Amino acid sequence: MRLSKSLIPTLKETPAEAQIVSHRLMLRAGMVRQMASGIYAWLPTGSRVLSKIAQIVREEQDAAGAEEVLMPTIQSADLWRESGRYDAYGKEMLRIVDRHERELLFGPTNEEMITAIMRDSIKSYRELPQIPYHIQWKFRDEVRPRFGVLRGREFLMKDAYSFDVDREGAVKAYKKMMLAYMRTFQRIGITAIPMRADTGQIGGDLSHEFHVLAPTGESGVFYDSAFEAGDAMAATDVEAFYEQMTTIYAATDEKHDVEAWDKIPTERRREGRGIEVGQIFYFGTKYSQTMNFAVAGPDGQRFFPEMGSYGIGVSRLVGAIIEAKHDEAGIIWPDAIAPFKAAILNLRQGDATTDALCEKIYASFGNDVLYDDREERAGAKFAEADLMGHPWQIIIGPRNAANGMAELKRRDTGERFELPVEDALAKVRG
Repeated sequence: MRLSKSLIPTLKETPAEAQIVSHRLMLRAGMVRQMASGIYAWLPTGSRVLSKIAQIVREEQDAAGAEEVLMPTIQSADLWRESGRYDAYGKEMLRIVDRHERELLFGPTNEEMITAIMRDSIKSYRELPQIPYHIQWKFRDEVRPRFGVLRGREFLMKDAYSFDVDREGAVKAYKKMMLAYMRTFQRIGITAIPMRADTGQIGGDLSHEFHVLAPTGESGVFYDSAFEAGDAMAATDVEAFYEQMTTIYAATDEKHDVEAWDKIPTERRREGRGIEVGQIFYFGTKYSQTMNFAVAGPDGQRFFPEMGSYGIGVSRLVGAIIEAKHDEAGIIWPDAIAPFKAAILNLRQGDATTDALCEKIYASFGNDVLYDDREERAGAKFAEADLMGHPWQIIIGPRNAANGMAELKRRDTGERFELPVEDALAKVRG
């Protein structure tokens, strides 16, 4: 993508309404624009990050045996009355009446809808287990939307729902999702700590939240540094991995156990703030029973499937990652989800040799680099590249271009390398 022809409206000044780092940087880097309170338009670079996060989430859900579906954003109020949650949910639910006086709502979550779909589709225990999931926009009418995409009203979320014959199968699905989530966060390039949680509006008796560590996190977190040595990508035994994740100490300030904390060696204690980016729940027959979703068992008797639900805040993750990974100059994207692998900085636009080399490099990468081909001073190009957080900067000036060389800058460490062009490109490609 050529920066001179791109919709990336960067800002030099920080907008007054932006209270936290991620909100400021997302606005300044031209990733989003606010369209109403807590509602954002995602511009090209923001959309690319969303898509890359969603793809990693999708791949790990598929690997865990889940199947992708796509449910509508608008739901019938009657479904929520079946579960008993329509009146209980409160003012966060956006209620709608259509021209035929039918009561609808903009879905804040999908337990009722997926249960109704499964009720119409699954008739026998032989068709279980099932784990449908989708990645869809949700709406919750926050009383005070703030902090940009961290507490917006409209948000992109992955939610999955497991249906099993018995509790044993449901807990197995829960453990499988624990591993899938830890693999997802590791692939994205962040540390997320699973912590025992309350179930809230979803219901049930088993839940974990996943917190990304960041100074601006809403919750205080305490954990054993043994988490930092874990490698979810290498885990092959789901049971053993779950046992490891749930026996190492980790708690938010609400559930912090001082006595247990004191037993952890001092050098392994970690304290900080956390931003919740995902939560998993096991809630048994709460929805299958209230919505009369029963299937035939092996003995011919009908029973209610055991259920769980599993959410990841895809759009919330964008803000959380920036909160965790930034410096005074701007965003520091992990490689896996950066909108572009690299930025090509042409330091002498109009110089034939420099232009030719930049065009050659640009053509070799295709759409995965941003080419700053503007007639702009070098300092401005460096500043905007740092602001946008590209993992690599490929810097081409007349002297290096004449010698077939390129200068590389690594965003997260600030390291610089001067290499022959082909070697430089190989280093960027990894």
